[in-house]
Amino acid sequence: MLVYPSGIDLSSSALCHLSGLLAARRLERGTRWRRLSAGRQALLALAHLRCGHTYAQLAAGFGVGTTTAYRYVTEAVEVLSALAPDLTTVVASATGKAFVILDGTLLPIDRIAADRPYYSGKRHRHGMNIQVLADPFGRLLWASPALPGAVHDIRAARTHGIIDTLTSATIPCWADKAYRGAGGTVRVPYWGRWETLSAGQQAHNRSHAKIRALGEQAVATLKNWRLLRKLRCSTTRITDLVKAVLALQLRSTA
Repeated sequence: MLVYPSGIDLSSSALCHLSGLLAARRLERGTRWRRLSAGRQALLALAHLRCGHTYAQLAAGFGVGTTTAYRYVTEAVEVLSALAPDLTTVVASATGKAFVILDGTLLPIDRIAADRPYYSGKRHRHGMNIQVLADPFGRLLWASPALPGAVHDIRAARTHGIIDTLTSATIPCWADKAYRGAGGTVRVPYWGRWETLSAGQQAHNRSHAKIRALGEQAVATLKNWRLLRKLRCSTTRITDLVKAVLALQLRSTA
């Protein structure tokens, strides 16, 4: 395999942060020697998460075995996912905001047609359903655990307790028509064909769409991590991957 110099569109602070976490992990475990230093391991993990490089590509580039590359990435994901905030913490910190934006997205996975639980009829592909909360400026606040793609957005929101948690904290939430009937503090557009809506309802839907569109920025922020654009791993690992990306993203915008 050919090897060439490349770059990652991340700041050095992300590398230093992850390097520190991995160094502390090694000290805690009493690790005496590794093929790569904590800094090189952090760089390897970031290349996987941000650029989506495969284990074979990482192994060739860093001069380690494929199994070693897998173990290094898994360890980095574990320490990062442990730092991701839970829903209760995020909602508690968002009480001072005017509102939040709720949106759902599908992370594509490599599944065959027979895997119906992972097939999204809305997006006509296999994937995992992720719920995202954003602030009024479209900045990512929280990403949910992964559910099979066949799960509808409103069901996913109820499963994760998003609606109840936001309602208990009395935080207004803007969402699209997929959350119709959610109740609580969730606000959705008027339902119906555009020509059948009154002038006031049309004006409301236009205003609602402008606000809700900011939530797409949070989804785009999540998918800037190219690994999440096409996942080729076990579905049981996707939640930890999303948490790891969330922790890094929140760290970079703190």
